[in-house]
Amino acid sequence: MRPQLAASLACALLWAIPATAQTRIDVDLAAQTHTIAPEIYGQFLEHVGTQPYGGIWVGPDSDIPNTDGIRDDVFGALKTLDIPVIRWPGGCYADLYHWRDGIGPHDKRPVRVNMVWGGTEETNAFGSHEFFNLAERLGAKTYLNLNLGTGTPAEAADWLEYLTAEAGDRAAERSANGRETPYKVDFLSIGNETWGCGGALTAGAYADLYSQYASFAKTAGDQPVRILSGAHDGNPEYTDTLLGHPYIAGLTEGVSLHVYTLPTGEWSEKGAATGFPEAEWASTIKRTLRMEDVIADQRAIIARHEDLPDGFGLYVDEWGMWVDQDEAKNPPALYQEGTIRDAVVAGLNLNIFHRNADLVKMTNIAQMVNVLQAMILTDGPDMVLTPTYHVFEMYKPFMGAEALPVSYTSPDYTLGDVTVPAISLSAARTADGQLIVALVNADAKASHDVDLTAFDAKEAEGHLLTAKTMDARNTFADPEAVHSVPMTVKAKGKKLVLDLPPRSIAVVVLK
Repeated sequence: MRPQLAASLACALLWAIPATAQTRIDVDLAAQTHTIAPEIYGQFLEHVGTQPYGGIWVGPDSDIPNTDGIRDDVFGALKTLDIPVIRWPGGCYADLYHWRDGIGPHDKRPVRVNMVWGGTEETNAFGSHEFFNLAERLGAKTYLNLNLGTGTPAEAADWLEYLTAEAGDRAAERSANGRETPYKVDFLSIGNETWGCGGALTAGAYADLYSQYASFAKTAGDQPVRILSGAHDGNPEYTDTLLGHPYIAGLTEGVSLHVYTLPTGEWSEKGAATGFPEAEWASTIKRTLRMEDVIADQRAIIARHEDLPDGFGLYVDEWGMWVDQDEAKNPPALYQEGTIRDAVVAGLNLNIFHRNADLVKMTNIAQMVNVLQAMILTDGPDMVLTPTYHVFEMYKPFMGAEALPVSYTSPDYTLGDVTVPAISLSAARTADGQLIVALVNADAKASHDVDLTAFDAKEAEGHLLTAKTMDARNTFADPEAVHSVPMTVKAKGKKLVLDLPPRSIAVVVLK
């Protein structure tokens, strides 16, 4: 940036905290920046519950309006988000998935049992062609997860040839199944959660298998970004061992990380999606903010391995809220209602990813439709957008923008023995010079005023998402209960004055 431009844009944000001193927030517009990869807004589509069947795929003969079997309403909502990449077919399901089950005429595809998620029928109606056609229509890149657990290197290599070859028997087979031109595989993972559902493998055993698979996992044309199945938030050393393998550095461009937010921190009793006490709100905020420290640990581990290729990245390809299901309602596997709490969790994590944009190359919220912290819920022909959907829509200007360093001191939100920062924010500059600021007030009760210097901006636009209760949500009976609204931005001299209500997310664009 030119020095005179930096000087004209030099800025400070001031928090006006009632009865206490103001807190100064500085955005360094002259500092080195890092691009916020659009793939940080990635999605995850696993064969779980009613995500593919009923949530996305209804078949061409359904009474629900569809195009080539994909629901028109869900497709339209997803299209609005400008989804950059979709991970498929798992997750744990990937290590049971055999790709030949999901190609060819639908009436010839075998019916299997999804032994990972509830023992439900898997018709294989949604297979390779359906997924890649959906991604192509959405303009999204593809992130393919190969079957390491019950597959073979030959099966994986055959699948990639079928998808991407321009000539030969497998290309002819793909053409006979309705697709003449090759598909594009942009990202590739071999195995999933190999320390758990993907085979309960030690890091050394998995690294050996990965090296074998990766040696034969070739695509025609441009090669995909290859991603190791790495650690979760409780076993960082797994990544360290993987990256120390003698052959790994030449066979991978990144490593994954899985971090879920459990309100209680206990897998046996995670906490409720709705009707929870404020204590679980506070513990949720505390637990989700750990993402910053988990990424810092992975950063330090990656830095120790100097033989990794340039641009080696961290891929947080599973993250989000995970709560107990309301068994009285007999929900499909991993179905949970999304509330304003989920929206706050989404904003907090996206701000963390922005701040670590130099290392974090992709994230995939779990999951897209009807599963965990979903964007969309469906019930037969009906569809509802969750509060998390609205956060992703509000944050769209950050995709591809340059992350700007921010320093600030937040007021505290305290409940019992939990004390966390009430305020989270991130800032970025778009290609056309606009400044974007995202702010989250994670305080369950108190509002906080914001004074934002105007940077000689001629105008400002803001959108706000908030709700009256901690578990406010959109339902099929009231689908617009929680949605973003234009935010009042008042001019006060050279400053713009904002009010952040409790439980809120705001995005302001200065032009």
